[in-house]
Amino acid sequence: MKNLRFLLVWASLLLYGSLSAQTKKPTIMILPSDNWCVQRYFTTDFDNQGTIVRIPNYQQAFQEDTELGQVISKIGGLLTKLGYSLKDAEQELKSIYTKQAEDNVTQSKTSGASFAETPLDILKRKIKSDIIIQIWWKLNRGASGTSASFTLEAFDAYTNKRIATSTGTTKSSTSPIPVLLEQAVKENVKPFDKQMDDWFAEQKQNGREITLNVRCWDNWDKDLEAEYGGEELTDCIQAWLKKNCVFGSFNLTDGTETFAQFEQVRIPLYDEKGKAMDARSFAILLRKHLQQPPYNIISKVIIRGLGEATIVLGEK
Repeated sequence: MKNLRFLLVWASLLLYGSLSAQTKKPTIMILPSDNWCVQRYFTTDFDNQGTIVRIPNYQQAFQEDTELGQVISKIGGLLTKLGYSLKDAEQELKSIYTKQAEDNVTQSKTSGASFAETPLDILKRKIKSDIIIQIWWKLNRGASGTSASFTLEAFDAYTNKRIATSTGTTKSSTSPIPVLLEQAVKENVKPFDKQMDDWFAEQKQNGREITLNVRCWDNWDKDLEAEYGGEELTDCIQAWLKKNCVFGSFNLTDGTETFAQFEQVRIPLYDEKGKAMDARSFAILLRKHLQQPPYNIISKVIIRGLGEATIVLGEK
């Protein structure tokens, strides 16, 4: 009898673990949309390798807009109840913007080429959420009260590809805006939730998508056409990718003797220790591989956000 009871308990635990694995949700981070920030002048100029671009100033938005934090809290609470793990963007932004000494541009020791990271790139890299959800809303005032039009968009934090969207307009009400929006999102959340679930299921099956670049320092005495065991270095790298990508999936989209760009590189969601894998951790695996014989190549890994890494061959 004791053995039977033990077997039943063990079977229940296995079933529970299986169901938990199947229903695991991605991690999310909620931010105001670019358009919402522009409409309220929460923007700043960013020097991206000599080109000035206007980007959202999230810190200013959280500090000056009295409704933003409440809206994100309401929507975050709703999605948390559905099983999503919510990352606190506002708290992480505080640490990013107060670290004035942090340099968000890495420069080559030889050619002077630079790789710029926007504050959003840095935020993605530090928080490491799977999905960025952006919220936009507009108030419509009338005789019977106030309604709110809203748009929720979900983006792959690694590729910036849109993966889910939901729009709607609330009924006129005298309720506070955060409550209005919470109700509107609640009424439209099922299709939005399903789109994100479908995307995450595809990621678990086919791997996370990143971009991997390989460059050469100007003073390196070799290039990507150097041969090892009768194979050019580019081909050797492709052989490694074929072995280490999920289902061997990647695309060589551009290549010269000093540069190779691999897009749609599919990497496992988690490493052998169960830790979330990103472009940096995958690139480090390749860097370590190239350090070994017969290559013996020293290289440097440079990252941009979560989903793009560049390996520069020849020195650190």
